[in-house]
Amino acid sequence: MTDKAQNADALAPEPIKKVRKRELKKEEIISSAASCFMERGYHATSIDDVARRLGSTKGRIYHYYASKTDLFFDVHRVGMTYLFDALRPALSTKGDGATVLRVMLMAHAQAMLEYHTFENVVAQGVQLHRFEATTPDQRETLRELISSRDTFEKHFKEAIAAGIKDGTLRKVDVSVTAKVLLGGLQWSIFWYRPRDNDTAATRKRLAGKMVDPLMEGVVATRA
Repeated sequence: MTDKAQNADALAPEPIKKVRKRELKKEEIISSAASCFMERGYHATSIDDVARRLGSTKGRIYHYYASKTDLFFDVHRVGMTYLFDALRPALSTKGDGATVLRVMLMAHAQAMLEYHTFENVVAQGVQLHRFEATTPDQRETLRELISSRDTFEKHFKEAIAAGIKDGTLRKVDVSVTAKVLLGGLQWSIFWYRPRDNDTAATRKRLAGKMVDPLMEGVVATRA
């Protein structure tokens, strides 16, 4: 392995490192596809586009994926893994409902920024249930992905409900509020553009600027 490749391995996110160790070629396809889907959108992206980005033939991709939809699903799956991995430590936060919710939103916001390419694909996946899932296997995979998203949202609903119960959050519609909060952070896929000098610290500061106004809308007013 070249020095350049070793450096790339060292900088890769942990889930990608694990995939790379198991099957390097498939990981390369997933990463390249994520960039194509982000830049061009699902409909405008073709297997040819992904192959050109890789500098390979379509056959290399079809060795792993029967269709563009199946490849899209795998990119979506990796994106959701990043979100769950980021949220997991936040779920064990000690404190009142408002405190826990803010930590959860910060974790989600930072993941949205750090894994911007993949999370763009996850956002596109919200609409994919309306088209393209044409085979029984694809429909089953899509159901699994939608179920995963529902589980993710459920954690936020539970945090909001806990905050209402302990009085640190206003009495709001739990389901609608969870969707609005997550949607507000998800909107970053449209306006955020990663820069070469971005760091974990700069992303954390930006995440705070995203989360603060959202929390102001739900925190209970103290008499």
